[in-house]
Amino acid sequence: MATTAPTRQARLALTPHTSMAGLLDGAWWPYSRDLAAELPPLADALLDRFGRVTRITANPAPWPSAPYRVSVGAYAVHIGWFTGQSPDTMILLSYSLGRCDLLVVPPETEPASAARLMAAASAPGNVRTTVTLMADEHATGRSVQDARAGEDGRETEGGTSRQPRPVVGARMIYVPRRTWR
Repeated sequence: MATTAPTRQARLALTPHTSMAGLLDGAWWPYSRDLAAELPPLADALLDRFGRVTRITANPAPWPSAPYRVSVGAYAVHIGWFTGQSPDTMILLSYSLGRCDLLVVPPETEPASAARLMAAASAPGNVRTTVTLMADEHATGRSVQDARAGEDGRETEGGTSRQPRPVVGARMIYVPRRTWR
């Protein structure tokens, strides 16, 4: 008897049901750049809130393989590839309940950075685009490195270094069994 490998749960943060609609419905942090392996757990995670995902649109740049269909259980999700769409955006469509716009956090992202991105993208009333969120995170990461380099220089000159502040990570939110907005 053949056994299949267990699928991992999707790392997903969705906006809570509020009256403060934002530009994004949340963020997804896949484990790899293999869309055929990553899409089924994502579609399963969205099923209760969004319904059956039937189509997605994405930019092919971050995905080494660009299939036009991915099997999700007994059905297929059709994929439209658009180079004009932000590489960090995925739009998921459902026959019954509309669309879900997600920030796609690159799989190689450090956990603290991914947590910040997912919290920002899933915040109620978020008005930042995926491009802005990624640029802000990139700038923050660079400024942290520059600040550390400056502190290292002060230490060699006899100055004192500040103690690093603990990073408070965001919780990943999954809201099961609710209807789409």
